[in-house]
Amino acid sequence: MATESPQRAYRAPCPGCGAPVEFRSAQSTHAVCGYCQSMVVRQGETLSRLGKMAELFDDHSPLQLQASGHWKNKAFTLVGRLQYKYAEGTWTEWHAALDDGSSAYLSEDNGAYVFATPLSIPRELPKADYFRVGATTAINGKSFSVASNSQVALLSAQGELPRLPALGQPFAMVELRSQGDAASTAQVLSIDYGSQPPSLSVGQSVLLEELKLSGLRDDSVKNEVGRQFNCPNCGAQLAALLASSKSMTCTSCHSIIDLSQGVGAELKHAIQDEPVVPLIPLGSQGPLQGVLWQVVGFQHRMGSEPNDPDEQFGWDEYLLYNVKRGFIFLVDSSDGWSVVQPCTGAPIMGDNQQSASYLGSRYQLKESYNAETSYVAGEFYWQVSRGQKTSNRDFVSGKNLLSMEQSANEVTWSAGSQIDSDLVAKAFKLEDKKDLLKRIDAGPFTAAKSVGIGTVIVLVLILLLFLFLISRCSSCNPATENCSASSSSRSSGGSFGGYSSGGGHK
Repeated sequence: MATESPQRAYRAPCPGCGAPVEFRSAQSTHAVCGYCQSMVVRQGETLSRLGKMAELFDDHSPLQLQASGHWKNKAFTLVGRLQYKYAEGTWTEWHAALDDGSSAYLSEDNGAYVFATPLSIPRELPKADYFRVGATTAINGKSFSVASNSQVALLSAQGELPRLPALGQPFAMVELRSQGDAASTAQVLSIDYGSQPPSLSVGQSVLLEELKLSGLRDDSVKNEVGRQFNCPNCGAQLAALLASSKSMTCTSCHSIIDLSQGVGAELKHAIQDEPVVPLIPLGSQGPLQGVLWQVVGFQHRMGSEPNDPDEQFGWDEYLLYNVKRGFIFLVDSSDGWSVVQPCTGAPIMGDNQQSASYLGSRYQLKESYNAETSYVAGEFYWQVSRGQKTSNRDFVSGKNLLSMEQSANEVTWSAGSQIDSDLVAKAFKLEDKKDLLKRIDAGPFTAAKSVGIGTVIVLVLILLLFLFLISRCSSCNPATENCSASSSSRSSGGSFGGYSSGGGHK
């Protein structure tokens, strides 16, 4: 457990309802009353009521107020929570009070976590529109890549906080990422224009296990009563699996349902035709890389050549969830299966754009293409929608993969590696479907020194079989199928993973 903070805790009655409001951290100037949801500001020994805070939406993480842990040999306690919204979804930041009296933030980052502390710089920051997505800049002498530049707004808050932006009022949030290498850890730097001057924080990726947390929630699955609702399109009764889901699909009519405002708010939906059936059923659980994952979401995505939009190909992405590790992607393309997750840092692109370096490894460009989400099923921690588009680049280094996806406001890098289809089949108990899961590239053919009549017959049969497969694949619709072969000369099966618009803390 975290030790008591050295400063004296301050407690006073809420000016809204009279219930006690406590400030454990000397850095906290604002708090939200746990009884009447009043926004309270502390000025000396006086509390003033600013208004009422909107109701919190639940999230997927096991974190909660008063959970405690250790970071870099410092004990901390989670004393506050901020929930933000932007165009592509929502995310949560937890205010951590350290035992030396300072503040830090434990933030969601693409389904994982970043632990960040305030940063001071000796110069005035430029306006938000100076930071162009994809460009590089230097902060305190360190090089960063601009990963996102978005308009965000405070959705809700809980507990005590070092400051409190105006509820629902948009402001700019810029996120930068450094490369990281064998000698230094990749960093995430956030510039918050919700205050003047803008506030900065810098952090690094963490696993919840590394923080030695105690006082966590028992589980992060749905509340059976609070998360049931009827589909706004067909009326079927639905239940969200994860409390954090921002969108899901109806199991009856396959409509995409927007849950970003929380169940009980106005539900929006988009109808999907031509449903795609995942090879791995939603809800399946299986171990990959020593961690037990559950399949909670599925996307079918389409790719096309930048200069030839008529040449298209498809691939599948499974969203996997673990309560302590967050989310990763299992990707099924014609090149094979791979496990990937968004990068905390930003790889460095070569001057000729034909290579990229990340964590001491160099990757070569394999291909560039445009990507679009054509079908979704299950639940997602971001607001996914049909038709989301990105510009992609895939890089390879042996069996290791690196993928960049860029939209108007964000650049997302994902890294991972290929895995054998037999491991996928074994993990999700699909041994009876091994043949359906196999993705085998053609190997080199070496002729024998002499060819007999038997060999000729075999070669003719192989040729006929090949022609049959070609004619069959030419009828394959990549919009709804993951064709394991292609009628074009293209050898790749698409993205290595990540998702379109995953650069922010969400």
